[in-house]
Order: sequence, then C-alpha cells, then structure tokens
Amino acid sequence: MAAIKENSTIQLNKKTALLECPVTYIMNKIGGYWKPIILFHLLSGTKRYNELKKAIPTITEKMLIQHLKQMEADGLVNRKARPVVPPYVEYSLTRPGKELRPILESMAQWAIKDGKRTGLLYSRKMENFPKEKG
Repeated sequence: MAAIKENSTIQLNKKTALLECPVTYIMNKIGGYWKPIILFHLLSGTKRYNELKKAIPTITEKMLIQHLKQMEADGLVNRKARPVVPPYVEYSLTRPGKELRPILESMAQWAIKDGKRTGLLYSRKMENFPKEKG
C-alpha cells in the first residue's frame, strides 16, 4: 500500500475540513456503512466476535475485522482476547464509544420518522433499541 502524501492538496483539504467542522471529525470516527451498525450492536454490551458476525450476517469477515481494528485504534472499542481453549475475543465499547449512544439513538429516531414519511416501516421500534447495561 502506498504511503499517504501528507502535503498533498487532498490531505490539506481534509485537515482544513476537520478543523472547521466537528461533523467531519465524527464522520472520520464512525462514518461509513458498517461502523454505526457495529456500534449499535455493541450498545447492548460485550459481544464475542462470532456474536457480532451472526448479528450482522451481511458483513464480510474482512470488513468486520478492519472496522473493529479502526474503532479500537480510535478508542471507541475495547478488544479483549481470552486465553482459553479454544481462544476467543470479546469486544465492548469504551467510555467514548458509550457516549455515542445518544447520537445513534437520534439517528434511529430520525430514520423511523423519515421512514413513516416515505412509507418505510421498520420492524424494530425505539422501545427495542439496545438498553444500556449497568
């Protein structure tokens, strides 16, 4: 993979956008198709890798691993490898990851409201949104 040219116009534009717009910052952290979905599933608590894979059957293993690693590097997700036989890995949200709950709830509320307007009715209602485990 080629190294990123730090002084390129596109990199300078990205830095400018990041400094001028906090939405750019959060989109760098949780943007894309899969990250919000992974975070949504982790809102209900710690999950083993296979539980996440089962909960999001359309994600490829490569994408799930890649996004979990990125969110771990960004400080949103904890990864804990269990040294048992057979070994397994658990993922949970960090404090900053848990602080995304109201953002994800707002996104879901907007989707339900807009879905009613456009005729798309979701089977999952807000009362089924993952509860915070104490």
